[in-house]
Amino acid sequence: MRKDNVRVIVWGLGAMGKGIAEMLLNKKGVDIVGAVVRGDKIGKSMYDFLDIERGNRKDLLTGSYEDVIKEGVADIVVIATDSFTRDSFDKMKYCLERKINVVSTAEEMAYPQAQEPELAKELDRIAKENGVTVLGTGINPGLIMDLLVITLTGACIDVESIKAERINNLSPFGPAVMHGQGVGITVDTFNKRVAENDLAGHVGFPESITMIADALGWKLSDEIKLDRAPIVSSVYRKAPYAEVQPGDVAGCNMKGFGYVDGELKIEMLHPQQVEPQLEGGTTGDYITIKGTPNVNMQITPEVPGGIGTIAMTVNMIPNVINARPGLKTMIDLPVPRAIMGDMRELIED
Repeated sequence: MRKDNVRVIVWGLGAMGKGIAEMLLNKKGVDIVGAVVRGDKIGKSMYDFLDIERGNRKDLLTGSYEDVIKEGVADIVVIATDSFTRDSFDKMKYCLERKINVVSTAEEMAYPQAQEPELAKELDRIAKENGVTVLGTGINPGLIMDLLVITLTGACIDVESIKAERINNLSPFGPAVMHGQGVGITVDTFNKRVAENDLAGHVGFPESITMIADALGWKLSDEIKLDRAPIVSSVYRKAPYAEVQPGDVAGCNMKGFGYVDGELKIEMLHPQQVEPQLEGGTTGDYITIKGTPNVNMQITPEVPGGIGTIAMTVNMIPNVINARPGLKTMIDLPVPRAIMGDMRELIED
């Protein structure tokens, strides 16, 4: 077993970064050795931003990325700041060039080949040059609507079509997700932003659809089609990072469609909103595979998005450290699993 604890830097202490830090502090064989923040957060104790007592742990002051991330100080950096590959590229490049592995929660990084093939090639090149690995993961994309789907097809002789549906509660996520989903705005503003291509909705359908197609050997023949519609609330709703008045938008009903030879092969349905239970909504994850045999899977209620993303990110750390250098995706690495023992036992010599 490795003697020294696994050393982790957490970049970003928002909703996801905070949860990741708290999970790491409760695991064996791992230490947080740095926390990257911006602006007036710099220089404060990391514990000022966590819902966990410092106890007898050594205090850790937050800092800028230039001060915290230096070659040799960490095994891996967890970047929990962005949704898009292009927005996170420079951060990942900075870490990789200092010979530190990276796990990113950016949704597009789950399969950046889908929409940013040139940036994906560049990340792969930089990682290999520096002998380290970069992975994007999360609950979705990263597990529920792609890796889990792919895994279930392993029991099929052949596959005719796939439908994945996730009905979830957005409330655990931070301001960036709320903005991208249009939570709290008027219906007119929602529709205007969609028309102006300024409302992302769920980020990750092109990534999930392309990952599934590539894994199964399907060649997507047409551009992936996306549809976004507002989910309008009839009651007042409040979440940690959003507030919705009656008549305004509580979330986004997102749909995605992937075609092979002009035929719909992969369908994704993802209505997500804050506090759906306030109007009798129930959550769940559903996968339907038509093939030999047919496969029907349901998880009710949903696997919680916030907890799931935090857990996936932390639980993949050993797999990333152990991997051969380069850009990896969830179909390249061993399956995720909960780390209930000492993380050092999972690190290969």
